[in-house]
Amino acid sequence: MPLKRSGGGRSATRQAATFLGISMLSGAVLAGIALPAAGALGLAANGTVKKFDEIPANLKTPPLSERTRILDAKGGTIATVYSRDRTVVALDAISPYMQKAIIAIEDSRFYEHGAIDLKGVLRALNKNAQEGGVAQGGSTLTQQYVKNVFVEEAGDDVDKVAAAIQQTPGRKIREMKYAIQVEEELGKKKILENYLNITFFGQQAYGIEAASKRYFSKSAKDLKLEEAALLAGLVQSPSRYDPVRNLDVATQRRNVVLTRMAQVGAVPKADADRAKATPVALKVSKPQNGCITADNGAAFFCDYVRNVFLQDEAFGKTREDRAKLWNRGGLTIRTTLDPKSQKAAQDSIKRYVYKSDKVATAVTMVEPGTGKILAMGQSKPYGFGKNETQINYSVDKKMDGSNYGFPVGSTFKPFVAAAALEEGRSAGQVYSSPYEMKYPDRIATCDDKAWVNTSNEDLTNEMESEKGPYPLKTAMELSVNTYFVQMIADIGLCPVKKMTDKLGLVVGNGKKLQMSPSGLTLGSEGMSPLTMASAYATFANRGTYCTPVAIETIETTDGRKITPPRSKCSRAMTEKTADTINGLLKGVVSDQGTGSNAGLPGRDNAGKTGTTDGRKNAWFVGYTPNLSGAVWVGSASQQVEMFNIRIGGKFKAKVFGGEVPGSVWRDAMRDALKDKDRPKFAPVTIPNPNPKAGNDGEGEGEGEGDRGEEGEGGNRGPGNGNENGNGNGNGNGNGGGRPGGGGGDGNQGANPGNGGDGGGGGRED
Repeated sequence: MPLKRSGGGRSATRQAATFLGISMLSGAVLAGIALPAAGALGLAANGTVKKFDEIPANLKTPPLSERTRILDAKGGTIATVYSRDRTVVALDAISPYMQKAIIAIEDSRFYEHGAIDLKGVLRALNKNAQEGGVAQGGSTLTQQYVKNVFVEEAGDDVDKVAAAIQQTPGRKIREMKYAIQVEEELGKKKILENYLNITFFGQQAYGIEAASKRYFSKSAKDLKLEEAALLAGLVQSPSRYDPVRNLDVATQRRNVVLTRMAQVGAVPKADADRAKATPVALKVSKPQNGCITADNGAAFFCDYVRNVFLQDEAFGKTREDRAKLWNRGGLTIRTTLDPKSQKAAQDSIKRYVYKSDKVATAVTMVEPGTGKILAMGQSKPYGFGKNETQINYSVDKKMDGSNYGFPVGSTFKPFVAAAALEEGRSAGQVYSSPYEMKYPDRIATCDDKAWVNTSNEDLTNEMESEKGPYPLKTAMELSVNTYFVQMIADIGLCPVKKMTDKLGLVVGNGKKLQMSPSGLTLGSEGMSPLTMASAYATFANRGTYCTPVAIETIETTDGRKITPPRSKCSRAMTEKTADTINGLLKGVVSDQGTGSNAGLPGRDNAGKTGTTDGRKNAWFVGYTPNLSGAVWVGSASQQVEMFNIRIGGKFKAKVFGGEVPGSVWRDAMRDALKDKDRPKFAPVTIPNPNPKAGNDGEGEGEGEGDRGEEGEGGNRGPGNGNENGNGNGNGNGNGGGRPGGGGGDGNQGANPGNGGDGGGGGRED
């Protein structure tokens, strides 16, 4: 009676003896028929034991590559991605019919022999000798499993795969050695389970669970006899017996399997006959692989998650390590994406911008205080066809975004204001703000080298009627260009540059912003919606910037946790500065501001419009205390000027930030925030003097108030007190600096008094 192990099969000693017995069959058999190149390898009978022992004893079994599931914040599936469509299941989750079918057709003596079947080898040797070549393999199920392990380890490397399956004596000898080890360590049932999970069944399906889902849209445990037989028949040649392409051939192969099952007693003949008489009833499920399958426009967010995984060292020291882990799969990745916010963003996009339009839009939403990306969508779908793209307009180039981002226009102005407030400038700061002016001759930078206007550049406001002087609040509401250029001339470029660094502002190609007034004032540099939404979230978060994050948790199939990168939060400005910016930007979405169309009734909200030269880009970036969102509209090529253009089925004479982007932002934010809390911004008082009428002067009811400081090159104007002694300084100045303030309030008097002299205008830069 042969020596048996508890798991079935013969002992390792007996298997080795069998191997040696085969090796000793005769020089003609091993050297010329079974292993035609054996002589060259020195594997003649007297050298076989030595060479056999030199093969490493341990087969390194790589983890099987499986599906990775990418989930939203609520646990819903965004997409399933894989390099191998495989779901590993236990043997008791596989239909007994399937187990019997694969054994019957591939290795009917599986439970009787060890790792190597002497009868099978002899039968194959005889057949090969008759045919004059390799007509029959003689490999056991265990040997086939070992070969599949080598193929799995080779991955997508064509040369390694070819080496893993090539018909050479060296590979067969190694395969036999490892098969003996596997039988000793695993036992028959575990080998069968592993084999059914690793084997390729065609149609991109690896393993029996994926194959069952692909061909019959059911789990492997539910397979019927005739279905199991068809799948078992695929293993020998998945392409030849593919029932999707070759149903008749596949049916014939299925019937061969059923006949064999009856012959070996796996099923009664009557059952096999009934199964053979049953027509093949496929219910094919198409492969759903990759981010392209995501719903509600979440494909680009899904791709962003993939890029985060491949680029962050939290998931491996090298990119190669991270790519191996990603391709191996079997991960459950829960992300920050809020399905409600994502649907709100995508619905609003579809409402206002069509995928067939000459321009596109992109929307990104971020949660203040956490950096969580809650939504990311765009009008051009993810794909390879007409009006589709693989470029994610919401992110930087390194994340498969635009090469340089998109110029942000006047949405940059709040950063200038924040820098000025941090430098001690008043929230009521006034500048002359003419309709047209030249850039200053020189502006201080962070080193000894000032920026110099060598090209004699000039700039204008949007409309000729926009002529100062203006205070900060009005200048922000009307988006007065010359005001903010005068502001940066006053404080210098360095405070703004430092502020941008604190807010994570970079150009789309990853580089820092250049030290120039056009880039650091009027937003000529290109950035991404994600960058802008994250920066504006700092205002909502009262001055603390948090880096954006997309991944909450990652878990492997065996329950191991992988810690993803967390958001890093740091203070970028004081709470007072942030609160003041909130107050200023609330004015932008008021009836007086350029963003009035974007306002959210019933909620504290703030934002800023932006339009670039030639109207090639239009932006609206805004926020509530609990959600920040950025909307860009333009062409990825930056070749379309948005004049006399149809967008979303409507004609637009010219596009500006408060209109198309503002409408997209309003509807997306409204629906994303529906039924959510309505927190308030911290209260703040922002002075809003009327410099055109003169500032209040300090004066006695019947006396003269103190004179405001005279600016360089300015003229003093008389102050006019009223009967309450409130003097108003005229403050007309000659140039680009700020007008001096007039006197303050005087004491009440019975008769009209004279307010103090108004301050002179500042120096024209």
